[in-house]
Amino acid sequence: MTQKERQEHSRREIYRAALEEFGTNGYDQVNMERICANHGISKGMMYHYYSSKDQLFLLCVERTFSDLKAYVEQHMAELDGQDALEAIKGYFLLRERYFERNPWQKAVFEHAMLRPPRSLADQIQQLRAPIQETNREFMRRLVQRMPLRPGLEPDKVIRHLEGIGTFFQNAMAYYCQGGKKGPDLHTMLEHAGEMLDLFLYGVLRQTPETCPEREIRTGRPAPQPDESIEKEEIL
Repeated sequence: MTQKERQEHSRREIYRAALEEFGTNGYDQVNMERICANHGISKGMMYHYYSSKDQLFLLCVERTFSDLKAYVEQHMAELDGQDALEAIKGYFLLRERYFERNPWQKAVFEHAMLRPPRSLADQIQQLRAPIQETNREFMRRLVQRMPLRPGLEPDKVIRHLEGIGTFFQNAMAYYCQGGKKGPDLHTMLEHAGEMLDLFLYGVLRQTPETCPEREIRTGRPAPQPDESIEKEEIL
């Protein structure tokens, strides 16, 4: 093994140890000494490569964002051809599917997004930029095949769709305060579907006469009015 290979092996060993510790115990409960003691890493080797816990946590965050981005981009084409509502739900599920297989990274991701250490918040936001761009690219592809209302700019629609994502992130942050457990995935997707349906199709009662484009967009007929109610209103 060459010196370069030994160095790469040491860095991988330290990364895996740090990911397990942060993924299992969270940022606040981890320190350099604990990582070394629990994983048989000498302090000399640790401090040769990394000078602080913050540097190691940012490494785990960067790898998590990078690996998630690669997974999403690899599978994003699976959503082509679905209507807008189902495609966005599917996009959420891609992330959850990845994290089901990588629970330590899921814990690091949630800590970085929902409870970032104040001193690292700006750096985490910078590390997040590439995956944010992947999200925007998905939204752009989605909006391109949506029959938008005349005069409605695609960029404006994309910004609003991104805003829905921010809403759910803030909602999860609220649930996580004080150790509260957030809703399960099924409940979150159900709420996401309701919000997206309202965003995409509005809140007014729609009929084939007043909103024929809904059937075109989704392949589902617009809701039919209740004839009994209409008769009562006429009487």
